[in-house]
Amino acid sequence: MARADELSFVPLGGIGEIGMNLSLYGLGKGRQRSWLAVDLGVSFGNEEHLPGIEIVMPDIRFLESERKNLVGLVLTHAHEDHFGAIIDLWPRLQCPIYATKFSASLFEAKCAAERTPTNIPVTVVESGARIDVGPFNVEFIAVQHSIPESHALAIRTSEGVVLHTGDWKLDPTPLIGEPTNEKRLREIGDEGVLALVGDSTNAVREGRSPSEREVARSLTEIIKAAKGRVAVTTFASNVSRLRAVAEAAREAEREVVLIGRAMERVAQVARETGYLDGVAPFRGADYYGHFPPDKVLALCTGSQGEPRAALARIANDDHPDVTLNKGDTVIFSSRTIPGNERAVGGIINNLVTRGIKVITDRTHLVHVSGHPRREELRELISWVRPQLLIPAHGEALHLSEHADLARACGVPKVMICKNGDLVRLGPGEPAIVEEVPAGRLYKDGKILEDQNSRAVVARRRLAFAGSAFVALALTEKGELADDPQVDLIGIPERNTAGELIDELVYDVAVSTFENLPRAKRGDPDAVGEAVRRAVRSAIAEQWGKKVVCVVHVLEV
Repeated sequence: MARADELSFVPLGGIGEIGMNLSLYGLGKGRQRSWLAVDLGVSFGNEEHLPGIEIVMPDIRFLESERKNLVGLVLTHAHEDHFGAIIDLWPRLQCPIYATKFSASLFEAKCAAERTPTNIPVTVVESGARIDVGPFNVEFIAVQHSIPESHALAIRTSEGVVLHTGDWKLDPTPLIGEPTNEKRLREIGDEGVLALVGDSTNAVREGRSPSEREVARSLTEIIKAAKGRVAVTTFASNVSRLRAVAEAAREAEREVVLIGRAMERVAQVARETGYLDGVAPFRGADYYGHFPPDKVLALCTGSQGEPRAALARIANDDHPDVTLNKGDTVIFSSRTIPGNERAVGGIINNLVTRGIKVITDRTHLVHVSGHPRREELRELISWVRPQLLIPAHGEALHLSEHADLARACGVPKVMICKNGDLVRLGPGEPAIVEEVPAGRLYKDGKILEDQNSRAVVARRRLAFAGSAFVALALTEKGELADDPQVDLIGIPERNTAGELIDELVYDVAVSTFENLPRAKRGDPDAVGEAVRRAVRSAIAEQWGKKVVCVVHVLEV
């Protein structure tokens, strides 16, 4: 009897981290597997650890090597951490893409906004539909989240059904769309679920996530009571929140002015797809100054402290259209993503220093998560009754807590894996059977670099300890043709004794050259290396840090 096809799961991003989601499902044997990709997202660089890097993407070397077997890419929803890498990475894959209307429309608008607009085809799928993608049958099951048209995926194969939850929550009273489709999830549970690959973001939090409608009520109360101008910042993709703010503004008799390109783009797509039906048209930024302070509300990008986003410029009082003054109010209708605390805190401090009232979710119900807390996780498990649960979309603590919860709920098998693990889901006992190449790509300006990039590593060192440049001109006889030139960047001007460090470096460069054997003075490489070592050591002695040192030796 022929051996049955193996069903495999390979995460290349989104496990052990929040963001950069890319999951693969394989069906077949060895190199004959067909692969289905789910999501292709980004995470965001941290200036402290990745200076100059704004975007981080999953390394797709393995997927490129399997390109001829890649049958398609399916999107669960249109958040950047689930679809933000497509424009940069799809040209390496050239596979069909499947998404529902809102996600496809937002992606099309994103492509059109590029400096060099690109055309990447997307096949639009109806919510609730089932499609065949190679040997996989994929059903789009509507779930609630903080962006329209989020979907869990029921992936049916010859070896069983996998439920890939994507990002979800249980909200019985959403502002946009229908509640998570409990009826369909229960039916799939009755059908039998081999594995559930599930969102772990809020697995450390007990209870249930509050409803968007509760946030809408709270925002209305705050905005109606506010004096002066009001600015609200939130994730641009949260169309429910955009609608809630618009309705609160209407109650308070304020006009909504959109500030920021991302906000304008999402609002346009939301109108085109019907999610802002009945909401009065938003105004452009140039209208802001035409309204009295108590009749305007600025809806801004920049909730994560992005330095070039609208709110950062407003907080620094250098936005061309929008100003805020003492007594005005700013509402952060968002949560701060881990790693952004310092940037967000800086903006808040700038606003408070100027006498502007700042409201956050620490004191008011102005934001709720789009992810399930522990009681919601328990409920989904009871509906689906998977044979195996694999926690995803979370850091190590989130994965561990989700795994413990699943075991307590009686899930027969629970497995924690990491990016690059090839997990056999069936037939037979689930197990990690192989490891494939995985890692990160950094978008450095226009260039994609791998995580071991010389430029990125060097920039970390430069950010920590600066650089020293020394130029030497030598004659044919191996003598100095002129005084050495010294340029120190990012290095203190004086040492603890008050001496100029560049003068010390100059003296070290000269004495090192003069102390070289005459035979070596005529060798530019030998001179350069000797001076580099001596200068680097001298600065370390004076400052206590090892700098990047570059020595240029020119023969004249």
